Amino acid sequence: MALKTRARLIAAAAAGIAFAADQISKFWIIDILGIEDRPPIRLTPFLDIVLAWNPGISYSLLRAETPLGMLGLLALAALAVGVLGAWLWTTTDRATALALGMIMGGALGNALDRARYGAVADFLHLHTTLPVGPLANYVFNIADAAIVAGVAVLLYESVRPRPANPPPDAAPTIRREWKG
Repeated sequence: MALKTRARLIAAAAAGIAFAADQISKFWIIDILGIEDRPPIRLTPFLDIVLAWNPGISYSLLRAETPLGMLGLLALAALAVGVLGAWLWTTTDRATALALGMIMGGALGNALDRARYGAVADFLHLHTTLPVGPLANYVFNIADAAIVAGVAVLLYESVRPRPANPPPDAAPTIRREWKG
């Protein structure tokens, strides 16, 4: 199997898993558990389940509380997925493909929330009493976790040492024509 095809399959699987895990978890939290009508559920001393609707992007930046603003954020998500898809189309690296798939799946999961509810459903509340910056009080979802994990893999890939020679199946094929 060609390296690009393998990378694309890895990305498609990662995107599908991230998207499905995000949407299934939100369905369970909102529709089955009914978290909107419950007090926060303590999982650990630093992690609760509580529903928070985010009309913006990360940390509620670019809040979109009008239909036009919501369409703008949906367009931004579509642009991001398109750019990542173009990058994916050119890569043969499996780790990069995995990361791009995770980011794309997370972006699509949050975009579906925005289209369906007008905001993104966040439900994992990470908190601490330590002054540790933004994680002292952070509410997120599975899509956000997939995006962050994908970005972490891309950052790792950007600094990891590369082999001097590409793998043998990455070398271009030389065609010889028969001259008879």
